[in-house]
Amino acid sequence: MIENLFDLSGKVALVTGGAKGIGAMITRGFVEAGAKVYISSRSAEACEAYAQEMSAFGTCIALPMDLSTVENINILIADLSKRESQLDILVNNSGVSWGAPLGQFPEKGWDKVMDLNVKSLFFLTQGLLPLIKAGSSAGSPGRVINISSVAAVNAAGLDAFSYSASKAAVMQLTRVLANKLAKDHILVNSIAPGFFPSKMTKHMDLEQLSKHVPLRRVGQPTDIAGLAIFLASNASSYMTGTYIPVDGGLLIA
Repeated sequence: MIENLFDLSGKVALVTGGAKGIGAMITRGFVEAGAKVYISSRSAEACEAYAQEMSAFGTCIALPMDLSTVENINILIADLSKRESQLDILVNNSGVSWGAPLGQFPEKGWDKVMDLNVKSLFFLTQGLLPLIKAGSSAGSPGRVINISSVAAVNAAGLDAFSYSASKAAVMQLTRVLANKLAKDHILVNSIAPGFFPSKMTKHMDLEQLSKHVPLRRVGQPTDIAGLAIFLASNASSYMTGTYIPVDGGLLIA
């Protein structure tokens, strides 16, 4: 029984933004845990390259797409629906940030972040519900995992106003969807990463930032992959509507 708790063999997953950063870490974890993983990314070249790299460990398939518009979201949904009759795990990871001083923060910096981080997450989940419901049951619930951030609840930090607001929206949307979809045997949870090496943090001095983390380091791939596998597996079958930080204790510092 214990050995099957974290096994994803036979499961079909989609990880958006799955070719880089935190998404890539989750993708590899899922592939190595036995899932058939589809990854979507705005960069077709990066998406195809990472899917090929991950195919050395299991099954990983690239579905490149810019998910910033509902039109493109519907194309991705149609493509996946042609390939699969059900989807067991959806990871909404695609996201973007924008930084600017309060007095100069532009409307385009607000709209771009909100559209991808919140609007696209909602409409992708909505559009994929038939596939998720198709494989969901009381004994084997479907999973939606939304990637939020510690910035959703931590008011101190960088001038990324729309990013913090968007990640707080993701946290609350997770709770609302969890409540709505519980009757359909679909579990919806969110992960709140702290500092991890990624495109979004490449301009930061992570070594310096790690001094503010109680565990005195930034996150590693296994840190985020382990939590994502937990939320996608039988080990978390009695959990929904949660917001789980994986931040080395940053929020208590």
